[in-house]
Amino acid sequence: MTYVAILLFLLTLVFVIWQPRGLSIGWSATGGAALALLFHVVTWQDVWSVTKIVWDATLAFVAIIIISTVLDQIGFFEWAALKMAKAARGDGKKVFFYVILLGALVAAVFANDGAALILTPIVLEKMKLLQLDARRMFPFVIASGFIADTTSLPFVVSNLVNIVSADYFHIGFLTYLAHMLVPDVVSLGASAGLLYLFFRKDIPERYDPEFLPHPSRAIAHQRLFRMSWILLMVLMAGYMVTEIFHIPVSFIAGIVAIALLVYGGKVKVIRPWSVIRGAPWAIVFFSIGMYVVVYGLRNVGLTHLLGNLIELAVDHGLFAGTLVMGFLAAILSSVMNNMPTVMIDALAIHVTHTTDTVRSALAYANVIGCDLGPKLTPIGSLATLLWLHVLRQKGVTVTWVEYIRTGVILTMPTLLLTLMGLYGWLAIVK
Repeated sequence: MTYVAILLFLLTLVFVIWQPRGLSIGWSATGGAALALLFHVVTWQDVWSVTKIVWDATLAFVAIIIISTVLDQIGFFEWAALKMAKAARGDGKKVFFYVILLGALVAAVFANDGAALILTPIVLEKMKLLQLDARRMFPFVIASGFIADTTSLPFVVSNLVNIVSADYFHIGFLTYLAHMLVPDVVSLGASAGLLYLFFRKDIPERYDPEFLPHPSRAIAHQRLFRMSWILLMVLMAGYMVTEIFHIPVSFIAGIVAIALLVYGGKVKVIRPWSVIRGAPWAIVFFSIGMYVVVYGLRNVGLTHLLGNLIELAVDHGLFAGTLVMGFLAAILSSVMNNMPTVMIDALAIHVTHTTDTVRSALAYANVIGCDLGPKLTPIGSLATLLWLHVLRQKGVTVTWVEYIRTGVILTMPTLLLTLMGLYGWLAIVK
């Protein structure tokens, strides 16, 4: 049975990453789950247990992407990009850091996928308007993609990985924020510094901001634009009370998404049903199906073996445990995608014979590794694969060799510093 569970996991993973003939990740994961049931690797009770764990995470993610899509269609992100480009006043280095800051803000509020898939094309378009050649555009392209993941730590909703982990370990929004805000700031500082050092020779000294249109021209509808700011404040305020009143984050995100769809449809700026149909519903089936397949590994004892390895690291102290957990999660994410990794690691952490404090630290380190680890290889996350696809559509090719070389150099020190920041901060907040 152990070999069957491993084979089903590897087969499902191959189809999820390969996506032959555009096969949906939802179908691949669901097919893997069906085979796991057929071969009695999992039970229907396991399926129900998995659904209870991931339903909030996946629906929240879908709602956030809907919100991002509507805001993109009304020009919200383009307006923000133009505002920052104008604010830099022709200073190439300054606008490079502004792009990083904008990416970090978008990733925090609208998830890493929103930052990578929506902001990257906008940044690329603005670089073309500034008449930058391919060499000088490359730092901005990589920066917008890299920062989307490395700064997707601060909120539960900043990454699907975060939501899954928080739901599994019953970590509320405010508790999560209190523990991860400082590591995110560390990650932002390390990412910005390393990106600048790596690309400093290719970043243009000056550019002419007059080539860029006025930010107001990006806005499709002024009233809806103003309303979106109010709804975003409602969204953040709603997130803050979810832990106090035990409200699933998907409810808050869903209400704001519906409000944007209804108002946007009323003023005829968007087509609500078109946005709804284009939402990543496949992620719902992917999350449940992939977790069911991973549960098969748990049922045959493989996650217990991983748990024993984690315990060995913790035996050498919490600092060693934090570093090993984070790097283990990062490496596993880079070779088999971060979604199954966060699930496998969560199950392994759960069975460790440690205190609640240590288990909590391991859970946060796992999130950091699964958020940053995907930057090591192109297959580390679905968002990265989609990001590379979007770039190819825009005529920008980033080879796997270029990506891995850049990813390893930038990710490893960022990961180390962020995990050290987590350990230091946990020693204070406990």
